Amino acid sequence: MAKKTTQFACQACGAPSPKWQGQCHACGEWNTLVEEHVPTATRHSLGRSAQPTTGRTARALRLSEVESGRESRLATGNPELDRVLGGGIVRGSVVLVAGSPGIGKSTLMTELGALMQNRTILYVTGEESAGQVKMRAERLGVSSESFLLLAETDVESIISSVHDEAPDVLVVDSIQTIFRSDIQSAPGSVAQVRESAAALIQLAKATGTSAFVVGHVTKQGSIAGPRVLEHMVDTVLHLEGDRHHTFRILRSIKNRFGSTNEIGVFEMQTAGLTPVDNPSALFLSERARNTSGSVVICTMEGTRPVLVEIQALVTPTSYSTPQRTTTGFDARRLQMLLAVLEKRGGLPLSEYDVFVNVTGGLKLNEPAADLGLVAAVASSHHDRTISPTSAFMGEVGLGGEVRSIAQLDMRMKEARKLGFDELWVPSGAHASTGSVRSLDELLQKLF
Repeated sequence: MAKKTTQFACQACGAPSPKWQGQCHACGEWNTLVEEHVPTATRHSLGRSAQPTTGRTARALRLSEVESGRESRLATGNPELDRVLGGGIVRGSVVLVAGSPGIGKSTLMTELGALMQNRTILYVTGEESAGQVKMRAERLGVSSESFLLLAETDVESIISSVHDEAPDVLVVDSIQTIFRSDIQSAPGSVAQVRESAAALIQLAKATGTSAFVVGHVTKQGSIAGPRVLEHMVDTVLHLEGDRHHTFRILRSIKNRFGSTNEIGVFEMQTAGLTPVDNPSALFLSERARNTSGSVVICTMEGTRPVLVEIQALVTPTSYSTPQRTTTGFDARRLQMLLAVLEKRGGLPLSEYDVFVNVTGGLKLNEPAADLGLVAAVASSHHDRTISPTSAFMGEVGLGGEVRSIAQLDMRMKEARKLGFDELWVPSGAHASTGSVRSLDELLQKLF
């Protein structure tokens, strides 16, 4: 029999330690080490486990011998969810859905019962009772007889139910509550999350059942549990948004069967998460047209161009060090662009506080937003409005030059479709009145 030993594992990064300590030596987090029992295999047991269980040794195949498989997809009936997944649910795939508490993860998973009534869905709940899930299902209009509920946290029981019911889709809510009885550690620990997820992934690949695994996030916004969990699954989706607003953004962080960084936009309503067909119109619906510091940019989210408003507020500072506050924009890139504006554009921003906000809860992470940001900051500094039919797209370099960006034609087409006829783009890419070569040229034309 294998001898059991004790080790301590960090709940943030999964790094093991032979003894307890206040700070993890790998990631630097405090008070995250938890004791776990780990079986130590002997030399004899390792030799037996290495033997094939099927009686024959696996043979390496030539590439020409491998069948060219095409993934079979299940349409969910939700266009935004299908877009993020790359066209639908791939059979046998495992999707990790993460998000902060109350953001709508369970709501989105329960809605599958109303959207996929011709498919069998097994909803495994480890945090709620079956009665609580039924109350939510009735509110969302789920009445299909093929929507099955299982209140269970034992992995072996879940696997047995999947073999008995043979569902098309398995939903596990959540992975932090599932445990394996052969592992002597609490549910949610690194060992339990890793091994439970591995068992579910093996089940999905063997049976062809598509699985959605709901995961929690930490206060820093990262997915709770070991980092290896994101590497094990096929797709990682992150549900973002502010609980005080109705917008929800489902972002694809990893997808083996589709485009990464794709987004789906939803609006939280009484009947659940409603897909938004035109997110650009939604993000710009409350835009004030006669306010300085407000501009529209076109950003690419996966394969979709999205128009969004950037707001900037520049006010004289009352402190020795001016404030730089951002929401939805990288703070370090803002510092760089403000330095370029001061050096190349002649704006004394070291004497002003600068606040930047991206409306709609969207997070911008591409350089194409640079041109719009510097225009918004300059507009607020001069207290002069920019034409409401203007849209900005371009990267700003440290020398003040305006650089070209990818997929400019698609961005311009989307902007013109929504009525923006004055497009400010890098010079040389397109001959238009809004073409600019440098930051200084942009400021002269605008102000």
